[in-house]
Amino acid sequence: MTPEKLDLRKQYKHLYQPSAKTVSLVDVPPFKYIMIDGQIEPGKTPSDSPGFQDVMQALYGIAFTIKFNSKLRKENPLDFTVMPLEALWWVDEGEFDMAHPENWRWCGMIMQPDHIDQAMYQDGMAQMNKKKPSPALERVRFETFAEGLCMQVMHIGPYSAEAATVARMNEFARENGYVHNGKHHEIYLGDPRRTDPAKLKTVLRQPLRKG
Repeated sequence: MTPEKLDLRKQYKHLYQPSAKTVSLVDVPPFKYIMIDGQIEPGKTPSDSPGFQDVMQALYGIAFTIKFNSKLRKENPLDFTVMPLEALWWVDEGEFDMAHPENWRWCGMIMQPDHIDQAMYQDGMAQMNKKKPSPALERVRFETFAEGLCMQVMHIGPYSAEAATVARMNEFARENGYVHNGKHHEIYLGDPRRTDPAKLKTVLRQPLRKG
């Protein structure tokens, strides 16, 4: 029997394919994620940080292992499209500044379908630790993350040009009486190794509350 295939990017199109022209308000429900935290090394940026790249490989490894286990299980097999990489970005002290990535902290994450539970996650982790052990796997966790009210927009172009798009978001928040209420969130819809930087698509999202 061919398992049913689930594509959460299509199911939640309003969250993963926003307009690039206008900033919009969205209510983001709780979702399950595999997650891992880290910090950019001194003198590095996210694109050339060895630590960031290494743990992303571990995160994708466990994501694909969970997918294949779900597809091949004997009862209620369910195939699904692995979701894109997402990351939360923040600083421990002061205001998050797009121009100074050297002190950024991050949380890399990949959303999981609702049927994935702790037991399936643990099975996948056991397989990964046996097949391709990595110190990064010890830092991966599985939990539910909720953002609630957010503003978001599609940024098209290189990561280095995001500051102008974030400025548009900040203006939208001020004009509509909102203030920031959480960590800067990015969803990477393109592969920078294969895509022209001018054509990269990145969802930029920031939680809000009324000021």
